Amino acid sequence: MLKMDQVHVLRHKVLKEGQSIRRVARELGLSRNTVAKYLDQAEPNRSSRQPRERPVWEAVQLRLEELLAEWEPRTTAKQRITATRLHRQLRAKGYRVGRTLVGDYWRERRRQRTEVYVPLINRPGEAQIDFFEVVVEVGGERRKVWEFLMRLMHSGREFAWLYERCDQLAFLDGHVRAFAYLGGVARRCVYDNLAAAVRKIVGARRELTGRFLALVSHYLFEPDFARIGEGHDKGGVESRGKAIRLAHLTPIPRGDSLEAISRQLLGELDAAFTARHDAGRSASELWEEERAQLLPVPTTSFEVRKPIPVEISSRAMVRIEGAWYSVPSRWARLDATAYLGVDDVRITCMGESVTHPRAGFGTRQVRYRHYLPELSRKPHAVRQVAPELIAELGAPWSRLLLCGTHGELEAARVLAWLLGVVCEHGEDRVRLALEAAIKQHRSEAPDLAAAEPRIENVAVPDALAAYVVEAGRASDYDHLLAAGAVHE
Repeated sequence: MLKMDQVHVLRHKVLKEGQSIRRVARELGLSRNTVAKYLDQAEPNRSSRQPRERPVWEAVQLRLEELLAEWEPRTTAKQRITATRLHRQLRAKGYRVGRTLVGDYWRERRRQRTEVYVPLINRPGEAQIDFFEVVVEVGGERRKVWEFLMRLMHSGREFAWLYERCDQLAFLDGHVRAFAYLGGVARRCVYDNLAAAVRKIVGARRELTGRFLALVSHYLFEPDFARIGEGHDKGGVESRGKAIRLAHLTPIPRGDSLEAISRQLLGELDAAFTARHDAGRSASELWEEERAQLLPVPTTSFEVRKPIPVEISSRAMVRIEGAWYSVPSRWARLDATAYLGVDDVRITCMGESVTHPRAGFGTRQVRYRHYLPELSRKPHAVRQVAPELIAELGAPWSRLLLCGTHGELEAARVLAWLLGVVCEHGEDRVRLALEAAIKQHRSEAPDLAAAEPRIENVAVPDALAAYVVEAGRASDYDHLLAAGAVHE
């Protein structure tokens, strides 16, 4: 095909200067047919040409279609069909076909099957929601957490919060926090088909989980779900989640708690939103337009906690989602109700309740304060859990030097007796009495640093000279003295 400057020269020589087609063709090095074709029109219509014959393609086309129909059910996203594999199979079956022909066919087939994306218009009051995996450093420990992100697509206003788990409680809590923070409820929210919201898919209809349906009924918004396996149906929040991870969570953020890091992230997102402009309009103008279209937030807050009926074991322990939690020993073998929250668990029984931090699967949360009546009767059990119990009780219990004064076994007996006093008179009264006793003991104690060290020689009876005393009190060996006297 000639360039336009060549076409201009050709047409000018023949049509304006009156030169013959033969002469112009000889001067320009073209055939007379080419010159004649460009004289009729400057840009000849090539589509009118008859397609050339393709005997090789006609011979292998049917076999290619058969191979694809046979192989497609036996492929995955990673173990997929390629043009190279098709070409190798055709050659193995005796077809004389080139790699280029198979490659052209495969590219055209993929082009025809590739989805065409529709440019959408984001109306005020429409939101997209998703979770994203990120890494943060909490208290010097690096851990994987989940970022809940809600993005209002018209104005670009966002809410993000970090959670330890990507479960239904975090999903519900994210909505409650987002609507309260934005001061309004999005009219339509778009999601993946995540298990926290969708219980079952029947054709084009989604059966919602009970807790998510309760959330929808409380805030009265419309839930909308992307097609199965088509996450790009909510591409706005997908791309924004990745951008936040690179722009605001890199390098890895540090903080004393997830809440502190979440608030820092939220502040950065608000600052970035304020600086935005869209088609010459400021972020504040877009936000005011969208805020007017949001639904009002209900006056009563949605209860995120999940109620779970539980049975308390004979050890006064409750198992919730694979983790064990202690309760007061007087609740043993009763039925109770646990309210599972995002960060803690509240267990209610007999009109009382106890709260534990939420534990991971296979771990346990034990408070030995719950077992004071039993420990007061079991000195050996006290001896096994004494460090943890003393740490719970705190001062002044941690200042008692019972082991140094009595030895481990007797110290456990003394501590068990003190726990019995706590059960009878209350922990506050015993704490005050212990503080007063320790203070008085310190004021009356002699100045051991000023005293001269004295070493008294003690005569050992001949009957005991062969024994080695490892520990304990002399009274523990009275029976040995009596045995020695009998032998004498």
